[in-house]
Amino acid sequence: MKKNKTIFIVFIALALIALVLWLTQSATTFRRSLSDFSVSDTSTITRIFMSDKNNNSVTLNKKSPGLWMVNDKYLAQNQSVGLLLKTMLQLEVQQPVAKAAHDNIIKELAVNSVKVEIYQMVYRIDLFGAIRWFPHEKLTKVYYVGGATPSNQGCFMLMQNSSEPFIVCLPGFRGFVSPRYSPIEKYWRNYNVFKKTIPEIAVVKVDIPSTPDYSYEVRNNGNNKFVLISLADQKEVENYDTLKLLNFLSGFRNLNYEALLNDMDKARKDSILNSQPFIIITLTDTAGVSKTITTFHKQGPSGQLDPKGAPLPYDLDRLYASVNDGQDFTIIQYFTFDKVLRPKPFFFKDAPSKK
Repeated sequence: MKKNKTIFIVFIALALIALVLWLTQSATTFRRSLSDFSVSDTSTITRIFMSDKNNNSVTLNKKSPGLWMVNDKYLAQNQSVGLLLKTMLQLEVQQPVAKAAHDNIIKELAVNSVKVEIYQMVYRIDLFGAIRWFPHEKLTKVYYVGGATPSNQGCFMLMQNSSEPFIVCLPGFRGFVSPRYSPIEKYWRNYNVFKKTIPEIAVVKVDIPSTPDYSYEVRNNGNNKFVLISLADQKEVENYDTLKLLNFLSGFRNLNYEALLNDMDKARKDSILNSQPFIIITLTDTAGVSKTITTFHKQGPSGQLDPKGAPLPYDLDRLYASVNDGQDFTIIQYFTFDKVLRPKPFFFKDAPSKK
């Protein structure tokens, strides 16, 4: 009888201890969940959705390691996505918002913040990472990112369904991370126009409307054999500089525009697009896929003069360009594209190396 009584007392004691531990852990976990903005393993993130109060929104979808899409329409900039993932990994909470500022910060977050939804690949059965069964995508975090603190060394964040905002920072970073959570689509897009190596190029056609005799086509016949065709008469150019031609083709390895100008005033943009193009380049790869860039002169800055003191008719540093089948209007730099903006005479053996 005494033995049974002792066992019962021990059982009750253990049950009480377990209850206390559970309540303590639950309270701690709940408290942590209100400030747990970081992601311990960003490699498991499959999707990030961000939106603001101005109806801007963007979804970053992971298609494969290192390959992300923007709104399922455009390739994402790996550098920008990588910076966001690094930010999510290293976020730290400095402190809760002071009580005196609490109400004002809550109001500010309600009006001016970015909602962030993070989806991760998780497992329905996960035994200490050793046994993982039944993977599926799950919404794991939802929080709001506000503006900078008065010191500009942190920003305000708030978990969904919480009324306790926190000041969050990035250790070792002097500044605030709010701009990294941009819901603007164009800031996440890959700016690439051409990204082909010489073996991947089948044909490059260069059309120069103002001087048709300078237009040409380069055909890659394989085994380092290339043909230069004059478009004016469809005749093969025999006497060309092979090194110049190879340098021209290698210029398509990685060409990016500088900025998107889709938001330019429609009348002004239409005026540019309806003007005579400067140079039109169409590259067809060995898979038969073609991409075209149509460039237009840009008016020179006011006061810019040539060596004789006359006003320059065009900007010497930048061009306008229509890319992605005319869907995007951009600006490009001569410094980046000059190596592929070559007229036919450039390839003649007796031609100077510069246009």
